[in-house]
Amino acid sequence: MAAGGGGGGGGLFAGFRALGRYSGHVPHVLRYHGRHREFYVATAVGRSVHTYNVKKLGIVAVSNALLQDITCLAADRMLIFASYGDVFHAVARNKEVVHTYKGHKARIHLLQPFGDHVISVDVANVLIVWDIQSEEEYLQVVFDKATFAVSAILHPSTYLNKILLGSEQGGLQLWNIRSNKLLYSFPGWGLGVTTLEQAPAVDVVAVGLVSGHIIVHNIKFDETLMKFQQDWGPITAISFRTDGHPVMAAGSPVGHIALWDLEEKKLISQMRNAHSTAIAGMSFVPGEPLLITNGADNAIRVWIFDGPGGTGRVLRSRMGHSAPPTKIRYHGQNGEQILSAGQDGTLQSFSTVHERFNKSLGRGSINKKKSKKKGLQHDTMALPPITAFASEVAHQSDWDGIVACHQGYITCTTWNYQKTSMGIHKLRPEEFSKNKPVDIYATAVDITSCGNFAVIGMSTGRVDVYNMQSGLHRGCYGKERAHEGSIRGLAVDGLNQLTITAGSEGLIKFWKFKTKDLVHSTDLSSSPSGILLHRDSGILGIAFDDFSISVFDIETRKIVRKFSGHHGRINDMTFSPDGRWLITSSMDCTIKTWDLPSGCLIDCFLLDSAAVSLTMSPTGDFLATAHVDDLGIYLWSNRSLYSLVSLRPLPADYEPSMVILPGTCPLEDVDVAEGEETCDEMIEYDSPEQLGEQLVTLSSLPESRWKNLLNLDIIKKKNKPREPPKVPTSAPFFIPTVPGLIPRYAAPEQENDAQSKVVNIGVLAQKSDFYIHLEEALSTNKYAAPLNVLKDLGPSNIEIELRSLAPEGGGSVEVMLSFLRMIGMMLNKKYNFELAQAYLALYLKLHLKIVSSEPSLLEEVSRLSTQLEETWIHLRTLFNQSLCVLTYMKSALL
Repeated sequence: MAAGGGGGGGGLFAGFRALGRYSGHVPHVLRYHGRHREFYVATAVGRSVHTYNVKKLGIVAVSNALLQDITCLAADRMLIFASYGDVFHAVARNKEVVHTYKGHKARIHLLQPFGDHVISVDVANVLIVWDIQSEEEYLQVVFDKATFAVSAILHPSTYLNKILLGSEQGGLQLWNIRSNKLLYSFPGWGLGVTTLEQAPAVDVVAVGLVSGHIIVHNIKFDETLMKFQQDWGPITAISFRTDGHPVMAAGSPVGHIALWDLEEKKLISQMRNAHSTAIAGMSFVPGEPLLITNGADNAIRVWIFDGPGGTGRVLRSRMGHSAPPTKIRYHGQNGEQILSAGQDGTLQSFSTVHERFNKSLGRGSINKKKSKKKGLQHDTMALPPITAFASEVAHQSDWDGIVACHQGYITCTTWNYQKTSMGIHKLRPEEFSKNKPVDIYATAVDITSCGNFAVIGMSTGRVDVYNMQSGLHRGCYGKERAHEGSIRGLAVDGLNQLTITAGSEGLIKFWKFKTKDLVHSTDLSSSPSGILLHRDSGILGIAFDDFSISVFDIETRKIVRKFSGHHGRINDMTFSPDGRWLITSSMDCTIKTWDLPSGCLIDCFLLDSAAVSLTMSPTGDFLATAHVDDLGIYLWSNRSLYSLVSLRPLPADYEPSMVILPGTCPLEDVDVAEGEETCDEMIEYDSPEQLGEQLVTLSSLPESRWKNLLNLDIIKKKNKPREPPKVPTSAPFFIPTVPGLIPRYAAPEQENDAQSKVVNIGVLAQKSDFYIHLEEALSTNKYAAPLNVLKDLGPSNIEIELRSLAPEGGGSVEVMLSFLRMIGMMLNKKYNFELAQAYLALYLKLHLKIVSSEPSLLEEVSRLSTQLEETWIHLRTLFNQSLCVLTYMKSALL
């Protein structure tokens, strides 16, 4: 998976996963896993195979993506077979492709696993039997399309090496694959065969016809046992219950399911509108009263037959949009739910955490009760698709928190996220409550951050305010209308002080939210196509009809940035949570990221289909996109949060790279910088020890090394053990180390046979490394070495070293003078500033009597005092200046 932006763009966004895709037009496959003792259902979704467990309908696995969309699916005990074009593959462990079968010259439309072989049939009427393991052709049979065009295939139970073929002409043929012989031809019923299904009884097969007839036929004696008819068009799928009830289910192209009693030979019940499109696949779970169905409406459902009357109810389902989403927005501040409005008229919520948190808020309806009575097919009460919506979580538990406007419709609807249903209010101007004009409709909506008010803009230029709790009209902006042209966008600031409206005549107006008075009006260079407000920063993004973008500051009411670069209509915009990036999508199939502080384009990537809507997570971790003619919502991870990404401006002639949309399975990020030369901006900046000689610089040592140097005696008293440490019974097996911050092994003791009883005074007065370096510095005047030694020591060792400088501790006045000169050097160079203060304070505390009695030391201390005072006065002036500015800023903002 290539990351967004390719090499040149730095790859700010990487494809992560797709949401809301569950099923396609390809019939599903039901499998049983012997070891798990569980049923699994596999569906083809785009270029991948999804595997769900029937128990919870949770996704278990997603196969690796094939080269094209899957058109046919089949499975045996071990493998799933998926075809596209004239090629099909075998997928093992629900994941990786292990076999590829090439040999057809036309599109494959039928697959039938057959023991160690698999049979495939293409639209050119060529049947090929393949050996699964060797991928070689075992047999090829070509049928005459005029007399026998193969349309269905079945391996009848207990019929060794035999397959039953159905044709578009209506005839059936029974073949022995091993001997390549036609055993028997059934005359058929003069109507094309659409599906063949094995009945629970041996020798009995159900045949579905294009006329809607279902023939239950005995193929051993060529006798029709029973005949049923449905009035909904060709039979798309047939399945038999095997849990003791003699029931057959049949699917139709309109989404209805009929249930037939095979003993009484009559219709038990109808399951109308099981799917909004044709029933693609249907299968009863063996030995259980469960029916699994899927369809092209992007839904997979498990029905349970546990009630009276023999009809089924939905036990569990996974469903997304049945038509492409038009608008997506993150809901709430946790970045876990995405609200999505689709062309199918529904409003749905998709969870980025787990599919079990997905919600469907249902379909917009003028009158819910009437809609339920009429059913989906003849629903004249259904509202048009949602074009724009706004949501707020502030009072969503008290009343409706979502307001939406519909395509070409004057009435705006409210929705309740917690109840997962359409709300109780229909918001429209009072004068249109009885008669509904055709040419006037709502174009833009927004909801205040408190969740109390909805602001609605109309195509006439009118802008109204409604109360979300009561649904009452609370006023409108302007005398009759706010703008001369239609409203292209509106926004309310975070404190309910300003309402910003944009009209197609090219004006942006600022209104007092409460009094409805006009505060300011700005004439734009072109007609705006949409606006987006980042409430926290007061930055307004404006997209224009000439494909340019402007950024407006609502505090100063000036345009602060202008961007151009898109070559198609700008579909949507979104800000990053901190307001630094503006991300835009356009009909030119690009998604561009603009950095507002620098005013530059920092990322751009190209997709094969334009993004109609996009939204950035409030936590900044994901960008979500919805695309033209695509049912899914795609998540892109923000790589700047977890890897080094260069945000340098892209050149004017930058050509974005094509990026593939992510699949359902989360992708591991691919480092796009592999094989590229590391540019200067990508090299991590290594800060020097001191930025400038005039700057007072602190050391990078932790506070524990210097802060408590003056209080060591108090700390030692506190930490003094109440009882003496006990000697361990046996010495531990560890190599002895010298105490200190840097661990070093102790030198082995040399055992002398003849031990002297005379004590060596030189050993007692041994000079430390620090002492030696200070002595050397007296002649060389280089104090870096003793300072580095001191910086490596802990507080206790520092105190010991400073005590040993005095003559009674084995030191000398010259070395004490050398120490003071080292402090002077530190103050001169203005680095390790806090260490100089701490070391000097401890030095004076320990040696104040000696310093006051030695003239050379007194002279050096008075020189240091002057130095310290100069530096501190300069620092104090800067501190006071900064505090003064901060105090003024606080009081000025209030």
